[in-house]
Amino acid sequence: MRVIGLNKFLKIFAALLFLTGAALVGYSLFQIWDGKQKVEAKKEEAKELIDKKQITVNGKKVPAESIDVNKLAFNKGDTIGLLLVPKLNKELPIVEGTDEDDLERGVGHYEGTALPLQNDQIVLSGHRDTVFRQFDQLEIGDSFILELPYGSFEYQIYDTEIVDADDTSVIRSTAPEEILTVTTCYPFRYIGNAPERFIFYAKPVYKKNG
Repeated sequence: MRVIGLNKFLKIFAALLFLTGAALVGYSLFQIWDGKQKVEAKKEEAKELIDKKQITVNGKKVPAESIDVNKLAFNKGDTIGLLLVPKLNKELPIVEGTDEDDLERGVGHYEGTALPLQNDQIVLSGHRDTVFRQFDQLEIGDSFILELPYGSFEYQIYDTEIVDADDTSVIRSTAPEEILTVTTCYPFRYIGNAPERFIFYAKPVYKKNG
């Protein structure tokens, strides 16, 4: 009787383990799908703003030509434009803010840092395992392109750096020089909360309005 009871217990335990594993896998797959949907929605919104040359200001869409770029700032969560990475054939939406809910929707623009044509540091951040997947393939000389409603701006990587995760010294004014700083977690294939950050520094190659 004890053997029969033990066998029954083991079968039930194995079934519970299987169901738990299946539930975890299902939840993980849902999170991946949901994340892709959020990014795709923001990308479509960014494309529409760029095509119509409109900028979101205080929740309203206004013509980009009516905005003083030097005074331009976005509210948290606003869609700014697109980050293109030609080498990786990536087209990623840029969202104002770098909180977790912002980074779930695309590339985060660090609040308080500059935008193209403002002649100061521009800081963008993204998750290494979602929007910035394959960024370990980027090298000095590769390009980033910022597509915004008021123009297209290309930057070329000239330097990289690895810093501690809590090192905020990489966010600093570079005025009057415009520098694009792109950050992500490092090591690239680390499981869990990565202890470091990988930094790309890029300088403007050309600026084209319109």
